[in-house]
Order: sequence, then structure tokens, then C-alpha cells
Amino acid sequence: MNHAMAQQVETDPKRLFEPREFVGSNQQTLKYRLMKPLGYQFGRKYPLVVFLHGAGERGQDNTITLKHGASNFCEESLRKKYPTYVLVPQCPESQKWSNVDWSLEKSSLPERVSPSLQSVKELVDEMVEHAGIDPNRIYLTGLSMGGYGAWDAIARYPNFFAAAAPICGGGDPTTAERFSTLPIWCFHGAQDPVVKVSRSQEMVEALKRLGSKVKYTEYPDLKHDSWTPTYANPDFYSWMFSQQKSSTPE
Repeated sequence: MNHAMAQQVETDPKRLFEPREFVGSNQQTLKYRLMKPLGYQFGRKYPLVVFLHGAGERGQDNTITLKHGASNFCEESLRKKYPTYVLVPQCPESQKWSNVDWSLEKSSLPERVSPSLQSVKELVDEMVEHAGIDPNRIYLTGLSMGGYGAWDAIARYPNFFAAAAPICGGGDPTTAERFSTLPIWCFHGAQDPVVKVSRSQEMVEALKRLGSKVKYTEYPDLKHDSWTPTYANPDFYSWMFSQQKSSTPE
């Protein structure tokens, strides 16, 4: 092996994201992938990014979830600059992160958390307790079905995350007051035929009415895939990793 090969850092998501399983209080098995921080040191606390995939990546194979976004987090320069855990749970087939009808113009926050999102929250709670996660730097992002999941999660657990980035999803504008102080950067394609751009617009408008500093990027020429340019944007990561919850109790 020559010196250049020895210096090569692994960038393959299937190798970097370790396949695991978690069984929470609802007894449902949640498959997930976890990437550890580059240069991990025992005893140090690291940020955590929770990534909620879209509807097409549901199932049991624990691999298809790495299709969108995960490879961006594997880039060596990004891992050196922002050593972080990245958690990619897999929603079981026929379930959703948030039990709403995506085809509707509007939706209300479901009364109960979906079993899959409940499992994710319990898993993250366990990681905070046992895995060296910095509780002030837990970040949430999700695309499409995962965008709906992100809006749902911050409405249910408004003081849990340090920042959220919902992509081409939708939420319940009446819940905006719960997370109006949370740093949020929302993304959507203006020509999206799958999830109407109005779903993001109404959330952003509701937040702005409450004095939120929410950021919003609408891609004028894009359809549903607004995640590819988002996860390829270095500004996205510098914004996200710069957010930190106050360590003083609220």
C-alpha cells in the first residue's frame, strides 16, 4: 500500500454509517444507521444531527435511507470541520413520521405522535444519556415525509432541538408559537408538484408574525427535489452547527 492510499479517509456512507436497531417503549423495532464523529474521543461531547428521510426510503433494509443527504455528511472536509454524530432512522413501510395526509392543502398536528417518531425521540434520549451527545447541540433535518416529521417533532418537543431544517414538508401553523424562538431554516421548490410550496410558506409566515428569525429559501425553478442543493450548500452546515441552545435552564 502506498502512502497516498494509507492517508485516504473513508467516504462511503454504507461503511461510515453503522447499521443498528432500537426497540423503544412501544416494542416496535426501529432500524437506523449511525455515523460517529471523525476523530472520536471518549469522554468528549459531540453534536448530533437527526436526519428524517422521505417516503420512498421506508422499509426494513436499513440501506436505502442513505440515498439522499447521507453522502454529503460523509465528505472528509465537512467531517473535519464539524465532528458530529449523524443519525438516520428508517421509518417502517406503511408508517409515517407524522400521520398527516400529504395531499391536503392544510393539516393539523395529529393528537398522538406516530410510533416511528416516538421511537426516534426515545433513541435520541438514550444517546444523550449514554453516547456523549451534547444536549445543547441536537439538530433536526428532514425531507418530504421527513420535512413533515421535522415540523411535527419541533411542535411536540419545542425545547429539545438547537435548530431545525425542514425541506419540502408541511406543518400546522397554529403550533408555530411553540417553536418561534427556535433557529429554523426552511427550504422548498416553487414548482413542487408533490408537496405544495404553500405548505412551507404558511409555516414561515406564521413564524414571522410571531417575530421569529426563521430563514426561508425557495428555489424558483425546482420541483420536489429541493434537498440536493440544500445539502450541497456549505452555508447550510455553517448555519446549523453554529446554533446552540442556551445551557442555562429556561
